[in-house]
Amino acid sequence: MAKISYTKDRKALCTLLVQAREHVNLTQKQVADTGIVSQSEISKIENGQRKVEFVVLVKLAELYDRPVEYFKLKK
Repeated sequence: MAKISYTKDRKALCTLLVQAREHVNLTQKQVADTGIVSQSEISKIENGQRKVEFVVLVKLAELYDRPVEYFKLKK
């Protein structure tokens, strides 16, 4: 997979994560308070500076009241 596509995909995933968090009116601090990830880690994930592990994605999807499939990238 080309790097440019990978970067575009990561940016799209980051956007979906932010939208899902905001949909349930949670701040990054509130997400961190659940113990899933730290505030700095959720910030780095949402800004594309860190990859999101699948197990973390599953937990965030549950917290955000979204199916994991919501985060599947459109082709």
